[in-house]
Amino acid sequence: MKRSLLALLLIILNSTSFANEEVKELPPIDPSFMGEHNMVLFVQRSAIYASVMTTYDRPSNVQLLYKIENKDLALLQTVRDGQLTTIKAQPFNLQRLMRGEEMVIMADIYAGHYARGGMLVYENMALTFAKKLYVRELDDIKDSSVQQNYDVVDLKKNYKIYIHKIQKAPSFAHIVNIDLEAGCLPGFRTSSAVPKETELLYKFLNCGTISPLYFESKDFEK
Repeated sequence: MKRSLLALLLIILNSTSFANEEVKELPPIDPSFMGEHNMVLFVQRSAIYASVMTTYDRPSNVQLLYKIENKDLALLQTVRDGQLTTIKAQPFNLQRLMRGEEMVIMADIYAGHYARGGMLVYENMALTFAKKLYVRELDDIKDSSVQQNYDVVDLKKNYKIYIHKIQKAPSFAHIVNIDLEAGCLPGFRTSSAVPKETELLYKFLNCGTISPLYFESKDFEK
């Protein structure tokens, strides 16, 4: 009986110790990540995803991909049918998303680039950022090169999102969706450090069904 009680006590103590180790307090939110973090929206099947429109300037020098919780069919159709959908968000602290928090962000939604002639479609819409899928800070990045490397984000089944690892200027942001991947290489050489999007898509030609999601080079010229 004593042995049984002792064993039970050890189990409880170990469980408590493990729980205390799991609950770790994160450092306070860094106020330097506060700002207007504008994003591009795109659709994969029936899900909406948001990607930060990364720049070299803090606090938007972060590559980040999130899944949006959405029940608005009109918004889904707007993003799906448009060639480019961007959002101009109200100021918030990006570090909260970098940590993987679920949060609601108010934003204006544009058909096209919000700062380059895009048309305002929805004003002050609440977007629920539900799940972090990818984050990479541009703190220690490689020199500009013709060698291009991509990180791969696995979605459902054979669906994958390839995200170009932005280099020092000149460079580019590039995101593609690939279905039924077949031996697709996440790294390859291009004709220049900032190739045309058509050349990049050609590199993915044998990967499966390709859906170009986002390409930007102007923000990475300096």
